Amino acid sequence: MPPLPSASALPPGTSVTLRTPQGDRPAGAVGVVARAPAQGSSSIYDVQFPDGALLAINRVHLGVRRKEAEALPVNHTDYFPHVQYRCVMGSRAFGLDTADSDTDLRGFYLPPATAHWGLGDVPEQLERGEEVYWEARKFLLLALKANPNVLEVLYSPQVLTVTPVAQALLNIRGALLSQLVYQTYGGYVMGQFKRLEMDRRNHGDIRPKHVMHLLRLLLSGIHVLNTGEVLVDVGEHRAALLAVKSGELNWEETNRWRLELHRAFDKAYARTRLPERPDYALAETWLIGARRAAVDG
Repeated sequence: MPPLPSASALPPGTSVTLRTPQGDRPAGAVGVVARAPAQGSSSIYDVQFPDGALLAINRVHLGVRRKEAEALPVNHTDYFPHVQYRCVMGSRAFGLDTADSDTDLRGFYLPPATAHWGLGDVPEQLERGEEVYWEARKFLLLALKANPNVLEVLYSPQVLTVTPVAQALLNIRGALLSQLVYQTYGGYVMGQFKRLEMDRRNHGDIRPKHVMHLLRLLLSGIHVLNTGEVLVDVGEHRAALLAVKSGELNWEETNRWRLELHRAFDKAYARTRLPERPDYALAETWLIGARRAAVDG
């Protein structure tokens, strides 16, 4: 039997169904929550059934009737054979790997057309160990929004799998870049550094590895605004970044470097030749072509 899902609290009066048999009541029996436990006290609910019977039942065995009725069967299709693009990411792609570094794989998959024609939805991403693959449309939308994680995937120096569909996207990857990079990269780094500064003040410590990757992201952002290409391998800055990760570079020195990079980032934005927005029409043409390939395939 599959594991029972985690569940939220149910207020009195909620119409529920049994996920498993309870006493003489079969799975699927309908009742109403008569009494809910005090918050944090237990997970046992008093449920009243149409014949007046009252049973004490653990929350994990109860489903909200409306949600249970609307639920579709879980999609167990294996979509990994439909991965179109696979590359190495993480520290090994960044040029920051050490002997104990994991090998992170990223990319996108294209589900067969029939997967979109049924009742269920296809998963927005597949995960397995250190692997993550986004569904093609989700992947493209994230790229158009200048999501750093996705843009870096398109520019990984270590590509393992590339189908004709994926190659067609790589051929137009430059058209996905825009000045939105300034907002997404810069906004994320600034927000995270504010949180890190707060953690340092309140708790006296920070996560150096996280700080290192924020600085790496700024370096990449400066590069893409200046050149129109996404910088993934930052091996040129390996020594300095690993000094941040190890704590060899203290917070004051690290923050000073961050401020210098932010100034360079602002200057790069002021003179960038990237368009204000990506080429949505070209991106959509690729996606339609990919969907057609999924039909023909």
